[in-house]
Amino acid sequence: MLSKQEQFWTGDFGKDYTERNSHSLDDWNQFYIKNWGVTKLEMNRRSLGDLNSQAKILEVGCNTGMQLRALQSMGYENLYGVEIQKYAVERAKDFTKYVNIIQGSGFDLPFKNGFFDVVCTNGVLIHISPNDLPRIMDEMYRCSSTFIWGFEYFSEETKEINYRGNKGYLWKANFAQLFLERFSDLKLVNSQDYPYVSDAEKGNVDQMYLLKKG
Repeated sequence: MLSKQEQFWTGDFGKDYTERNSHSLDDWNQFYIKNWGVTKLEMNRRSLGDLNSQAKILEVGCNTGMQLRALQSMGYENLYGVEIQKYAVERAKDFTKYVNIIQGSGFDLPFKNGFFDVVCTNGVLIHISPNDLPRIMDEMYRCSSTFIWGFEYFSEETKEINYRGNKGYLWKANFAQLFLERFSDLKLVNSQDYPYVSDAEKGNVDQMYLLKKG
């Protein structure tokens, strides 16, 4: 049975979100410059460093594959995505080529233990109820052999935020710390805060973090 949040995202709101947030690569970069003052590609480079271009990367909640397409443009070749929304999976065909995107839930990833070098999210954990977070974190951890990587809305304490007039669909938190507290063998490789520079979001911060097993 789908969670309340999954039902929300597989409905009309999710479809509208998909159309609102799917762009050409150039427009996508401009969106990041407008909101954070830096492109997502540059954020990725700062965090991933010299990660091998042959690394297997899974994005959980990839929508139409904007981040996967960005990684592809950086030279990464073994890219996978899981997305719960049927519409987004079909729409992804208009934006990506040679990227493996399938429909599925982050609560039940259809992959073997340690199949990927990197398992990541981008603005996805913020939409998971805090009560359900351990389930998706466990699946991400299970499927990763080495790294867990994220870009999420940041707050030192978990806080619920009204999301376009809806309650129960958006939280900000210290997601890197939540992973570290849940899995004793994870270590923080790097993290960087990205304050919003756009007037509408000033005062808010997103954080990109990279965690490593072992």
